[in-house]
Amino acid sequence: MNSIQKNRLKDQLFKIWGIACTLFGLVLLTVFIGDILIDGISRIDWAFITDLPSRKAEKSGIYTALMGSIWILLLTTIIAFPVGVAAGVYLEEYNKKNRLSAILEINISNLAGVPSIIYGLLGLEVFVRIMSLGASVLAGALTLSLLILPIIIVATREAVKAVPSSIRDASYALGASKWQTIWNQVLPASGGGILTGVILALSRAVGETAPLIVVGALAYVPFAPSNPMDEFSVLPIQIFNWISRPQHGFIENAAAAIIILLLITFIMNGIAVYFRNKWQKKWK
Repeated sequence: MNSIQKNRLKDQLFKIWGIACTLFGLVLLTVFIGDILIDGISRIDWAFITDLPSRKAEKSGIYTALMGSIWILLLTTIIAFPVGVAAGVYLEEYNKKNRLSAILEINISNLAGVPSIIYGLLGLEVFVRIMSLGASVLAGALTLSLLILPIIIVATREAVKAVPSSIRDASYALGASKWQTIWNQVLPASGGGILTGVILALSRAVGETAPLIVVGALAYVPFAPSNPMDEFSVLPIQIFNWISRPQHGFIENAAAAIIILLLITFIMNGIAVYFRNKWQKKWK
């Protein structure tokens, strides 16, 4: 066998290996979703969504946890979106390239891989104790904002970097300032990538449990939060609470809540894909 035949053989082996890995992931995902649907789909109805938690599985619902998740999602978006995008644009467009900026960039990238419970401990010390926000929705949202900020910054930088330099040059040639070029040309051109990164980061935040438990989110809250300083629970914590109980009824409730959580995540990912495709077509 000559070198050409060996390379072709490696090519085919890698192709088979790639297909096997893809099928393995798809099969596992199908089995997981199928099992969850079998256990929980019959439990989902309007009462399950609007009922408060209860000690009886058949009367227990996800209303308070769902409202807590919505509050957390909204506040996290309001906090993390402008800060993360502004930081990403600054680092890519204004920051001078030197050793300090290189160290800063490396640290931001590494922060994206820090375990979420570390952010929970940081949020507990800074927001709950030093700022005296207590176990409130606001403290939870600020903690999750810290968690997803590095992801948004990195996504924003990559999206801004992908904008062709010819667009900037054309804008400068017409007499536009740097800010006018960024606002009128760079941000619209990179909007799809930025929005995709933000939504995917928020999708991660919706499913986080550890940092919220550390800052004091409760497993049982008898009311839905009505302002940012209220105590709260979220869907992942409610699911964890139910799944740890021995009664089969709570297992069904947990499966039904998982379906709701997956649905929220799929919808958010679908929105991200839609906007990415829309922006790509607009700027082609």
